[in-house]
Amino acid sequence: MKSRSLLLSFASAALACTFTAASAAEGPFHDKPESPRSLPADNLPPFRMLDGQGNLIPIPQLPPGGLHRGPGSPPESTARGPSLELAIEAAHAAIESCAAAGFHVGVTVIDSVGEARAMLTADGSDGSHVFVAMRKALTALAFEMPSAKASEMLPADKAMLARVKPNMFVMAGALPIIVDRTTIGAIGVSGAAGVPFGHADEVCAAAGLQKIQARLK
Repeated sequence: MKSRSLLLSFASAALACTFTAASAAEGPFHDKPESPRSLPADNLPPFRMLDGQGNLIPIPQLPPGGLHRGPGSPPESTARGPSLELAIEAAHAAIESCAAAGFHVGVTVIDSVGEARAMLTADGSDGSHVFVAMRKALTALAFEMPSAKASEMLPADKAMLARVKPNMFVMAGALPIIVDRTTIGAIGVSGAAGVPFGHADEVCAAAGLQKIQARLK
């Protein structure tokens, strides 16, 4: 019943977007899932999915003017971060570094607000690794330090521990992306592990970051 009520409330909210300009700009595609463990930008449309009774929720009425996704429409995000080209290059370099060591990994590069810029899964890798990598990257981003260092400091620092969110994975394997002393994102790797746990992931993340560091803006 809870899931059905939640989905119905989402549908109502989506329909309400027809009545205000601000909501019309948002559109019916920006509803957050219920769990605090959800990743940034994990926005689920509240329709065309099953409700608690197994019914397929219909598409709501679209806002006036449609969804404004055509040429000339404003960007959905203006957050600072690595460009798409550099994010993909870094992720690919990290995968190659791990592959040379015999590991099949997933790599995620995120921007300054924690949203994914690139997620790559190596051939032969478990597809879940990119999501673990993103959770590691969120740790590196939040604390502006390697996730390995955060993992070491957190148990003895209650103030730091209070900043950990349920969608973070606090373990080695991610590095912040810093340009002129400003953190603009992070790169995370999962699947290689290593000793200490996550060390091999961090080595590959470092290879990816080194590949693009000089060209970041």
